Amino acid sequence: MSNRVVKGVFSVFLILVLAFVGLVLGTVTGMNIGGNYFTDFVFMGARGYEATGIIGSFVGGALGSVIGIVLARLILKKK
Repeated sequence: MSNRVVKGVFSVFLILVLAFVGLVLGTVTGMNIGGNYFTDFVFMGARGYEATGIIGSFVGGALGSVIGIVLARLILKKK
C-alpha cells in the first residue's frame, strides 16, 4: 500500500474514533445536566435528561469530529 492510502485510512479512523468518543461523552454529560438541573426542558418531543442527552450527542459528535480533523492534520503534517 502506498503511504498516501495509509495516511488517509489513519485520518478517517482517527476522526471516527474521536467523533464516537465525543458522542458518548456529550450524551452522558447532557443526560447528567438534564436529569439534575433541566428536568422540565423539552426538545424534539423528549423531556428532561432525554432532551439534553440528544443535544449533548449532537454537540459532542460535532466537537469530536472537529478535534479529530485537527489532530489528523497536525499528526500527518508534512515536515
